[in-house]
Amino acid sequence: MQKPVLGGSTNAVEDHSAARSSDFVRNVFSLLERTEYRRCEKGDDLEDIYRLRYKAYHMNGVIPDASDHLIHDDLDDVPNAYKFGVYVDQRLVSTLRIHHVTAETPWSASYQTFGDILQPMLDEGLTFVCMSRLGSDPEWSKQLPQLPYVTMRLAGMACLYFNVPYGLSTVREDHGGFYRRIYRSKRIGPGRPYPGFMKKVELYMTDAHTDQASFFERFPFFQSTVMERRMLFGTPGRGELAPLTVLPTAKFLAHAA
Repeated sequence: MQKPVLGGSTNAVEDHSAARSSDFVRNVFSLLERTEYRRCEKGDDLEDIYRLRYKAYHMNGVIPDASDHLIHDDLDDVPNAYKFGVYVDQRLVSTLRIHHVTAETPWSASYQTFGDILQPMLDEGLTFVCMSRLGSDPEWSKQLPQLPYVTMRLAGMACLYFNVPYGLSTVREDHGGFYRRIYRSKRIGPGRPYPGFMKKVELYMTDAHTDQASFFERFPFFQSTVMERRMLFGTPGRGELAPLTVLPTAKFLAHAA
């Protein structure tokens, strides 16, 4: 039970927490208003993403020097890979890679490092969304503390689009707290070396559907429309062009609530 606060309302602590939470949500929505998502599959957009990865990881001491200042690996080119750039005010500020992991298409950062853990689950028929290669421009991250939430919205939308029961994350050992706190993720794989990294990564698993209503109530900016998810992850039909950019739709759902 919350202890009363002397000299004020017994609900002062709760009110203050709610106010901070409300400010936080408003700030994320404010950033979403300036945000565009772009699925990148070729050309300069891809090179910009690979360059941003290098900048983010190198400045955080995760990778050694590389002469080309790019980070690209074979998992970028597999058929179940989706690579995204996140643009704020039309400037690339962060990036995320998604893999739809099934028994037929297991290729992903999680399977590459923790295949012994995941293979029995795939054999049972489970499917996953694996997020990896999360990277943000270090300069913009300082100015936009809400950027991780705007970027990781993509992973949640992928879980809904592909209708998977679980999301997977390969994260540095010192970043696990964020996933436990926000997504209630559980660590299912201990720290292991990852190709090209100077720090070990752990495997976290998130239940994609349990307590979904309360999750969206706490973090309404993670909501999305079917159309937004289809534009981000769907395959255009014959004669259709893939959208150049996709605008977040969470604000429309929040206004309708």
